[in-house]
Amino acid sequence: MNRCLALALIATCLAGRPAQAQTQALAIARNTCPESEFTCIFIRVPLDHFGQSDETITVVLGILPARDPAKRKGMLVTAVGGPGASGLQAADAYAATLDDAIRDAFDLVFFDQRGIGLSGGFDCAEAAAAYYQTDGRGRTPVQESALVAAARRFVDDCLRSLPPPEQLQFYTTRQAVEDLELFRQTMGETRLWLYGESYGTQFTQWYAAVHSERVAGLILDGAVDLALDGVRFARDTTRAFNDVLLATLKDCNAKPNCRRDARGDAVRAYDRLAARLDRASATFLFPLPDGTVVTRTLGLSELETAAAGFLYTENERMLLQRAIAAASGGDYTLLARLFYASLGLDPVTLRPLLSSGYSDAAYYAFTCNDYRYFDGSPDARARAYLRAGDAVERAIPRMQSVFYGDLPCVFWPRRGVPASYDPAPAREIPTLILGATADPATPVEQGRAIARRLARARLITTLGGAHVTFNRSDDCPDRLVTRFLLDDVLPPQAETRCAGVIASDYVPLAPADAKRFADALAAMQSFEVELLHLPEYYYWDGGTEVSVGCARGGAATFAPAEVPEGATLFTLSGCAFSSGFVLSGTGLHDPRQDHFTLDVQVSGKQVGALRYLRKGEAFRVTGTLDGRAIELRQE
Repeated sequence: MNRCLALALIATCLAGRPAQAQTQALAIARNTCPESEFTCIFIRVPLDHFGQSDETITVVLGILPARDPAKRKGMLVTAVGGPGASGLQAADAYAATLDDAIRDAFDLVFFDQRGIGLSGGFDCAEAAAAYYQTDGRGRTPVQESALVAAARRFVDDCLRSLPPPEQLQFYTTRQAVEDLELFRQTMGETRLWLYGESYGTQFTQWYAAVHSERVAGLILDGAVDLALDGVRFARDTTRAFNDVLLATLKDCNAKPNCRRDARGDAVRAYDRLAARLDRASATFLFPLPDGTVVTRTLGLSELETAAAGFLYTENERMLLQRAIAAASGGDYTLLARLFYASLGLDPVTLRPLLSSGYSDAAYYAFTCNDYRYFDGSPDARARAYLRAGDAVERAIPRMQSVFYGDLPCVFWPRRGVPASYDPAPAREIPTLILGATADPATPVEQGRAIARRLARARLITTLGGAHVTFNRSDDCPDRLVTRFLLDDVLPPQAETRCAGVIASDYVPLAPADAKRFADALAAMQSFEVELLHLPEYYYWDGGTEVSVGCARGGAATFAPAEVPEGATLFTLSGCAFSSGFVLSGTGLHDPRQDHFTLDVQVSGKQVGALRYLRKGEAFRVTGTLDGRAIELRQE
């Protein structure tokens, strides 16, 4: 079952202003946020801002004051993706990469939306993990029955850990917007600058529509078109995932090393792999950190889930290219690692990892309350959803499971009927809309549709690019956004186009056998590539010790180094990515200086001890192999 829509869901919510719009929050407390520079502000807000319930809940927002009070311009509020992602968990890492001038001029505000993280912490991770590992196809009556049964079972299991439906109905984007408004009133801020990414663009558009006089400027990054209903959004997104996957595979074909690893044609390799897994799941041996292997399986649904999870950014697309290339030759280990990473599963236990910062329970609580997925009984709504899927499966050749990601919503308890979104009040707000032509989750056409409805909107479109493009070290969008925030200047033209790529530079797969290495330097370079491109390392939190099984035996452990700051210490135990080249020892990766070292004992086809050092693009290996001195360099 595919999880990809979890980063970009549209909603149509209850219109109108709350009966208590001008009341202050019921209570306030301030504490240092956990392991953070931000101050957490706890406010008591009505469960229902529109007066149907007298209950209150606690919502937590974090604030980091402007560094230069003399330059302070206001509050910049960031609404992150999801729904379900914790803004507070992302706050420090995000703030650390912002332009210094923005940090000087703005109080930065991040928040955990009601039901998420510190603001209630909805959780049904076990139910979600089980659901996402079920078959996400609906091509046959048997598959459709299984889809419906899995969705119903997930909802039943998830609801057991959530508030009752009479409370759950108030977890909507429209209600959450009023929580932010009460925070604004409590802080005494006249107007807010709003930056939304992915689902956060849905949140910020709603706030701008109902509190337009309180918005100084609006930035929509990976924009969701609120004029679309849920089914249309899911259909358009499924098509975008297919298109970006195809572009990623064609990008592989344009790069000689990638095309070679994919055995000549990455598009054909993927389609053959999909057809093979559609006929029957593949069985393979997955390496564990204790040096043993375990039998695992992968089918078409797992392939599409892995692909969907790794189509969001240029680096992730390159990792997907490597996994598809490896699987085309019968090695499913990398593809399995991507699948587990996409679902946030421990590769050893296949259970949900802790502290992911994302809540599937909150995702469905908001999505299923915000959307209207057909009418009638749950069974009738399920049948209507499946029939809508028929047209998708006929028209879109790949990634069809994306469409069924919100099927649980037909069984989710709902109250009332969501009304249409009205953008008219926000028409005159100065707005930047950022998009990328290779965005699979919020297709670039949606941002263009939003711009046509607004009088003061400008588009910044990256050719290729990632889902969400600001603050990714790309000067073109970053410069324009920074100027907008600091100087109130919109680009003069309706659309600015920024150069970009589909995928990062491809790094070749390690050969299956060490005999193919030209020399010890080539072998060590390949080992470094495999180690640093493990999905477990790519998504590592940088703070806890993690061990992984190496593809050809043994294990690697990575942990934060004491010095230098931000470096990673590797410990290798019989680790091999190519048969016959087995390493034991230690290594250090310092990404800030772009340095990497290994001090290892070598066993397998040759025996010896090697020291490997890379500084940027300069490489050196020294030591002995089979009693012969080794000293090789590459500048």
